[in-house]
Amino acid sequence: MPVKKQVDEPTFPKKRTTREIILHTIKQRPQSTVEELAEVAEISPVTVRHHLNALQAGGTIEASSVRRKVGRPYYVYSLSPEGQELFPKRYVRLTSRLLDEMKGHLSEEMIASIFNGVVESVLQEHRGEFEHLPLEERLDYLVELLTEEGFLSTWERTADGGYRLVEYSCPYLSIGSTHAEVCSFDKQLMSGVLQLNVHQDSCMLHGANCCQFSIQNETAEDDVIILMADNL
Repeated sequence: MPVKKQVDEPTFPKKRTTREIILHTIKQRPQSTVEELAEVAEISPVTVRHHLNALQAGGTIEASSVRRKVGRPYYVYSLSPEGQELFPKRYVRLTSRLLDEMKGHLSEEMIASIFNGVVESVLQEHRGEFEHLPLEERLDYLVELLTEEGFLSTWERTADGGYRLVEYSCPYLSIGSTHAEVCSFDKQLMSGVLQLNVHQDSCMLHGANCCQFSIQNETAEDDVIILMADNL
């Protein structure tokens, strides 16, 4: 009996959800109206408004009121900055090419100076917001600042009285594989905010599941030294 040849099932592109259709339409046609979106998505204007309300509540889109010469104003919809980030961009490729070009024209010292300047500019933007805070509040502030820069991080106290900061995601991971210089950005930012020495214990770039940093509370160490001296 002849063997029946197995034929692979054809694969088809994943069908977009209604909400994805709405988002892609707004991306391609900024200032879209409810009626335009309803026509493209092939649903009623009432259903479109339901999706738009949810997207607007989530911060993905923004609405603007447009006045007419006659009649009530109507709303048009565009992507918010957060919504724009949902769509893939070529930042990594462009950044990598720019760094290649810089390295071809500048010395290692100049490259290091540029990266230091980037960190310093971020710190200057937030100068006056964190210097007066106690250490643990400064750690909270640092986690929020890292989040703004694209890192997912948290901190915890260690048994020796120090602190551990853990990053579970890094926005520079793909670039860092060819340009390790970018890997120093977050560590320098930590040192600048905390005004303490930060030691990196693990790195995702080297195969770890996360980046871990240890921070020793130098104030606590000084208190111990003073206490020991008083007891002598």
